[in-house]
Amino acid sequence: MLSRTEALAAADQAGLDLVEVSPNADPPVARIVDWGKYNYQKTKQAQKSRQKSLDMKQMRIGLKIGEHDLDVKLRKVNGFLDSGHKVKITVIYRGRELAHKELGFKLAERVTDMLGESIVVDQPPQFAGRQLNFVVRKK
Repeated sequence: MLSRTEALAAADQAGLDLVEVSPNADPPVARIVDWGKYNYQKTKQAQKSRQKSLDMKQMRIGLKIGEHDLDVKLRKVNGFLDSGHKVKITVIYRGRELAHKELGFKLAERVTDMLGESIVVDQPPQFAGRQLNFVVRKK
């Protein structure tokens, strides 16, 4: 254990900087390092820990999907949500199903109800072409 003046002298002799690494420790911990390199590494480490995969996953559902098939797909959607992804759920219309657009909105409502209170609808159901899209994420 060195005194502050001895540590500063040793850092000056080495041509480096004295950096306080852990100020809350008893006694405080300091290191003799190159400040520029140390600061760069700290910044990179902070950016790396802040990065989160914000991928948008997609799940396609037909309008006539069975109850069990819907359960399986929603289990997969829950897995995506638990790992931090947003999920775009697409209800696909085929043929004459387009005449009954309200069925897709009912299915979308049923899906959000089945996913529970732990989700937020980021983008409400919107009809585009032959499909109905909406985006959900974890609260």
